[in-house]
Amino acid sequence: MIIAIDGPAASGKGTLARKLAKHFNLAYLDTGSLYRAVALRLVLDGDDPNIEERAVEAARKLDGSLLSDPGLRSGKVGEAASVVAANLRVREEILDFQRRYAASPGGAVLDGRDIGTIVCPDADVKLFVVANPQVRARRRFEELKAAGEDVTYDTVLADLQARDARDEGRAIAPLKRASDALLLDTSELDIETAFEEAVSIVEGRMNA
Repeated sequence: MIIAIDGPAASGKGTLARKLAKHFNLAYLDTGSLYRAVALRLVLDGDDPNIEERAVEAARKLDGSLLSDPGLRSGKVGEAASVVAANLRVREEILDFQRRYAASPGGAVLDGRDIGTIVCPDADVKLFVVANPQVRARRRFEELKAAGEDVTYDTVLADLQARDARDEGRAIAPLKRASDALLLDTSELDIETAFEEAVSIVEGRMNA
């Protein structure tokens, strides 16, 4: 079984994906972390994510150890990852890896921006997880403050809105809801309630 979970930043999709993978005993891949790892490599090397050749080289030589690096979740890396993810050649380097992972024995849960539309268009279950921008900004602000970053809520909100615009407006694999994806709005849900709803959706599709 393949479960594809898409949605904007800080919508709760990553937490839900991890919990669903554990609940259904499936492999889990945060595909956004792949682009963040490429971005982190560029940041560490002092390279500009807008320079295509640098980004492609970083993707080609992607170091798996970076997937557990604490710097992966920084605001700077998140911004660079959004730029890198719009690079067609970078996406080509990453796409095959994602599809091989989705074919893991028993199945997998993948979350990202284009899982249900591009990476796994034939996924058994597709969820599109959303929340309003103010709620998402508050979640991300608290996450960054807890990590020790000096940020303001207004800055985080502006960055999220700019990122949404880039993700939704890019020509290559834009963030959008697949026609057969079920919508889950987490704006007014705590994580356990959202998880229960997600489990119900998955089980409903499995039993259909």
